[in-house]
Amino acid sequence: MESVPVLIANKDAWADPWKRAKIERIHTMLQSALRAEGMVGLKMNAPGDKLEEIIKLLPSLNRPTIAHLYQSDWVSIETIMPESAVRKIVPELMSHGAEGIVEYPLNKII
Repeated sequence: MESVPVLIANKDAWADPWKRAKIERIHTMLQSALRAEGMVGLKMNAPGDKLEEIIKLLPSLNRPTIAHLYQSDWVSIETIMPESAVRKIVPELMSHGAEGIVEYPLNKII
């Protein structure tokens, strides 16, 4: 069985600016939950000299987030990607020096 969420608004409620704003907020939250379906976050640490190789492997919504680790030549990398790609990509990331790889579920993508 498959279900599909549908947001229906009363015409009078839609015409009222205060109610319309509330309806639009609900719409945003529903859309963000749907957008997150099948997606996960992936975090890892990697040697700075391997950064470009690792970035080329990573799918992302826009671009991965990179942060330098304190007093280190290593970086932290974070990205959002399809859950179905994780099994294939993790071994490749490890072969390029990535460590401390963490996969986490997403509730919403806004």
